[in-house]
Amino acid sequence: MDRKGRLPFVRRNYLSLSLFFIPPLLLLAALDFENAPIPVIRLSNIPFEVSQHGFSGEACLSMYLQSCGHDISQEQVFNRSGLDPSEGRGCQTDELIRTVQHFGLDPGPVWHSFQVNSRQANLQKIWRESLEDLKNQRPSIFRLFQDDQETFVLLTGYDPETDKVVFHAPHDTLGKNRRQDRDVFLNHCISEPTGQQLTLARLEMNSGKELSLQNNDDGFSDADFAHHVRKLKQDLPAGDFQVVVEKPFVVIGDESLARIKQRTKHTIQWAVDRLKQDYFLKDPNQIVDIWLFKDKISYEKNVELLVGYPPTTKFGFYSSQHHVLVMNISTGGGTLVHEIVHPFIESNFPDCPSWFNEGLASLYEQCRDRDGHIWGSTNWRLRGLQGAIESNRVPLFRELCGTTREQFYHEDPGTNYSQARYLCYYLQEKGMLRKYYDAFRVNVSQDPSGYETLREVLGQPDMDEFKKKWEAYVMKLRFAQ
Repeated sequence: MDRKGRLPFVRRNYLSLSLFFIPPLLLLAALDFENAPIPVIRLSNIPFEVSQHGFSGEACLSMYLQSCGHDISQEQVFNRSGLDPSEGRGCQTDELIRTVQHFGLDPGPVWHSFQVNSRQANLQKIWRESLEDLKNQRPSIFRLFQDDQETFVLLTGYDPETDKVVFHAPHDTLGKNRRQDRDVFLNHCISEPTGQQLTLARLEMNSGKELSLQNNDDGFSDADFAHHVRKLKQDLPAGDFQVVVEKPFVVIGDESLARIKQRTKHTIQWAVDRLKQDYFLKDPNQIVDIWLFKDKISYEKNVELLVGYPPTTKFGFYSSQHHVLVMNISTGGGTLVHEIVHPFIESNFPDCPSWFNEGLASLYEQCRDRDGHIWGSTNWRLRGLQGAIESNRVPLFRELCGTTREQFYHEDPGTNYSQARYLCYYLQEKGMLRKYYDAFRVNVSQDPSGYETLREVLGQPDMDEFKKKWEAYVMKLRFAQ
């Protein structure tokens, strides 16, 4: 430096030249960025969970949502998919795409189709995009083929030194942080070629908008029904059975699918909607299967396979032990509506005595719609009851209400069902049936037989006098077959 504080000529020019060359050097560094060493990438905040059978896609999305701080299970993911649980399976690719979108995420282009001769170039392009997402803390869901079955895995990392990808494989109990050669992994993601065309599916996890996480999983969910149907289909007695989910039931029949759907809509759904409207707040405590056998031969053959004993009635019955309702549907739909009442009584009125359980169920053996409500009509039981009244064989209501389960079913003088039914019919016609049901259910601990509640609702302190009035009423009824 000279006396004036200036740099010597050479050093000053060296500095100016250096300043001149800095921008090009920075440019060269930027151009070489893609070839710079890639650090190990690991998304360590993503939990692992084993998927339910067939729910690997749902599990992948659930794991990602959990890593974002949202407590969303794979079953809740399925419930947002819109997939009919009658299928008895989890989401396939198109259904998973819609589900990802329902949660407010953008899955990207997803489908990548290319010619066999451009395989390697396209795989490299897809991998570069996946790697870029990993660098930005975004995993990818890849469709994979395992033993010719479609499944899904969640890409969570990459080790460039070994060229291995890291991913969660929820269909495997040992699938946490599985490592695999990149080329092997990508080749497993390619579908069988269609001519010269190959396809690979990758779902990106881009936050397109605020996540939509509301959850309405009351009672048994779609996922519960899907798992139930899958297991059910494994044990169907023959290949000609069709399965339809009509919550809270699963309907199985050996008629055509169109016929099963028709019976489901016009009998089961019709009855369930009206019964829940008038009486029942809760669905059955278990998923109940309704078996509709097309004729007597099918009914008798298959009932024993289902419950371990032959049917004791030619029409049908409900087994609480096996959670099944079985019907010889060729005898008509009246018994079907009757039996539907029983699992609802179990969950809504568990202390209900047999006489009222069967009386209410029997009321709807013959029924119709009245102003949007289910309404019992006279039926075939009327003739026998009128004959018993004429011969003075109908017990007192105190005796009917006081019957135990054993007495009602196995010591029946031949009038238990009909007397209970037409007591309910009388209450219905006088506008008292729903009032009696509500009052009895509330008071059952103090009045387990329902007799005192019946007296109160009827406003009849003298029940012997009421019986005479009721019998005169019944004798005027008619049933036109």
